[in-house]
Amino acid sequence: MSFTSKKEADAWDKMLDTADLLDTWLEQSPVVLEDGQREALSLWLAEHKEVLSTILKTGKLPSPQAVEKDAASKTKKQAA
Repeated sequence: MSFTSKKEADAWDKMLDTADLLDTWLEQSPVVLEDGQREALSLWLAEHKEVLSTILKTGKLPSPQAVEKDAASKTKKQAA
C-alpha cells in the first residue's frame, strides 16, 4: 500500500496496531471464531474505532451521517 504522506502511513500503522491488540483480546472471548474471522473483525473494529468509541461512551449509535462519513473516509483511504 502506498501513502501520500508520513501522516497517512503513521495513521495506517496505528490502525494495524489497534487491530492486532483487538485480535489478541478477541482470542480470549468466549465466542469461538476462526482465525480469519477474528482477524477480519479486529481490522473492521479498528477501522471504525470512532463509531465504536461513540457506542461505548454513549450507549447509542452515532448519527447515520457520522457512520456514513466514517465509512466513506475508509473507502477513500483504501482506494488510494
